[in-house]
Amino acid sequence: TMPHNPDSLSVLSYNVLLPNSVDAWWTYKMYSPPLSESDRHIGDWVYRRKLIEQRVSNVDADIVCFQEVSPTSFDSDFSFMTELGYDGVELFRKGRFRPATFWKTKKCKLAVPAAHKDRTLLTSFIKISDQKSNNEEERTPWFVLNCHLQAGKQGKRRVRQMQEGTKAIITMAKKLKVKEPETKVAAIICGDFNGGSECGAVRFLEDGFVDSNFLEDGESVSSNRKEIPMDFPLKDVANVIEREPPSTLVVPELISQMVQDGNGYENPVLAERVVERLTKIFYARATSEISGEKLMSLTDVEKWLVLINGRLCRGDEYREAGKQMGWKPPSNADELSHEELKKLVTLPSEGFLSLKGFITVYQKELEAGKFWGINHDLALLGEPLDDCGVFRARYDRMYCTSGVQPLAVIDFDSAKPCPNAEEPSDHLPVAACFISK
Repeated sequence: TMPHNPDSLSVLSYNVLLPNSVDAWWTYKMYSPPLSESDRHIGDWVYRRKLIEQRVSNVDADIVCFQEVSPTSFDSDFSFMTELGYDGVELFRKGRFRPATFWKTKKCKLAVPAAHKDRTLLTSFIKISDQKSNNEEERTPWFVLNCHLQAGKQGKRRVRQMQEGTKAIITMAKKLKVKEPETKVAAIICGDFNGGSECGAVRFLEDGFVDSNFLEDGESVSSNRKEIPMDFPLKDVANVIEREPPSTLVVPELISQMVQDGNGYENPVLAERVVERLTKIFYARATSEISGEKLMSLTDVEKWLVLINGRLCRGDEYREAGKQMGWKPPSNADELSHEELKKLVTLPSEGFLSLKGFITVYQKELEAGKFWGINHDLALLGEPLDDCGVFRARYDRMYCTSGVQPLAVIDFDSAKPCPNAEEPSDHLPVAACFISK
């Protein structure tokens, strides 16, 4: 539990793994090994929601920054936050995976309307204890930038997102008449950075700049020098304590086994061991043969899809299988949105799926970064990958400007791949308590 005093402000940041009760049917695929029928409820939102509620309640922070919430059922999914005392909320305006910031109005109030940028949500607060002061200089605004930076090989965009977010902090601080905001602004930046200490967005905050010489995934993240608008680099809150900061992404080690040459983002190709397993699966399930070539019939394909996805007509495996079996888009495809076109894909009634087509389905999954989905399907289909332990990284971070001082930091850890029966997300949270200088 966070320490509480009138002068402090505490923040919890948590990527809760696209959680809602309507969307994200595939969450169960992220559990490794696959959940048994009797344990399938562990991947359901009802179970996971209770774990998230317990975590938020135990930490008892003044402000909670979630990432990966969905607007589809946001109010009902997170109704427990009101019960826990978080009666203030701001939901990001766009996207399927959104940030959302909650706060306790008994502790602080929103100073000005929130700013919605590219995958960052900026809120500003006045603590209730400061609001009661007659001295205007003691009514210090606090700024909280809730981030869910772009995933994948998108280093340039992540840097732009962070540059835009930090500029928004200074702009809002000036609007609130903060004196010398470049030096004195009290700001906390937290969320899922989708990268570790080697990524440009992190270096931008910790070093105060990036330039054209900085490379991420072999590419420059900026054509020129980009500097933070603050006078000093930001402080990585996890490093204020003398210990190795805990990982926040603890998942099965898959890339080294699944990808040829081990590169999961730059033109990834399925490893030979995966192709061999897929080939065994295909021949075990293909019941048709034409001109000496074994093929999966429509019935074979439907049985496979129902086994891995629970039912038909959902999942990229279904849509890619339809294309490999001969489905063609309509003549007006250019006029349709991506979502509209997805709904039109079917499995041709007279079509067959070849070995090459079957492997292509999973090659496309690999290119989309769905290592966990391939891992799940291989195990469920009787050809599991070896257990190579866990991959650990610190993608979820919390930073503060020189205008605030961390008072306490809470560490979270898991010895097992996440999500699991105790952890409702593939990410672990970060939390800290601050006081203004």
